[in-house]
Amino acid sequence: MLKEWSLRGFLDDLADGTATPGGGAVAALNGAQAAALVSMVCRLTLGRKKYAAVAETIQGLLDRAEILRGHLLDLLDRDIRAYDDVMAAYRLPKDTEAQARARDEAIQQALREATLTPLATMAACVEVLEMCPTLLAHGNPNAASDAAAAAACAFAGLEIAADNVRINLPSITDAAFVTACTDKLQTLLAAGEQARQAARALAATRLGVAQG
Repeated sequence: MLKEWSLRGFLDDLADGTATPGGGAVAALNGAQAAALVSMVCRLTLGRKKYAAVAETIQGLLDRAEILRGHLLDLLDRDIRAYDDVMAAYRLPKDTEAQARARDEAIQQALREATLTPLATMAACVEVLEMCPTLLAHGNPNAASDAAAAAACAFAGLEIAADNVRINLPSITDAAFVTACTDKLQTLLAAGEQARQAARALAATRLGVAQG
């Protein structure tokens, strides 16, 4: 799906009033953009003598950011498929008792996948966020605004994905699944907030602005 879109085409499809692509895809895209910005700042740092002492650290960030960028783009596609599957399950026939049971099972399975996908997006966004303080501390200061933008994009992706988890949970009947997902969501949000605050503090220093 994603490979068939231009940027304009994606935004046109996002705006056209259909259910997909939607917020879950946007969450993954924000995360992918954040990872791309991390890679950009890493590449603007590597190969320069003044940053030779941190080259190994920066190279490690670059390698991981590129993996996460690809993973998040895959999650964009996966999110669209997951929500399409939910809608397809709700359209299944329910004229007989057997059909109704099969439909209910299909709906629950689709809802679980539509919850696990944004949870995976959240986890990937947190990973990107957690790179940003190191990048702001040791990366090329001329690209500090780009590193700060990476943190902002990753945090936006995290929060959007969290809402996509939340909206599904009340419709899921598996209480243990709901509890596990809720716990994971809260853990990821806490980790993301911690990384965001660290990145903001370092960005304020790098950019010479008051922290707010």
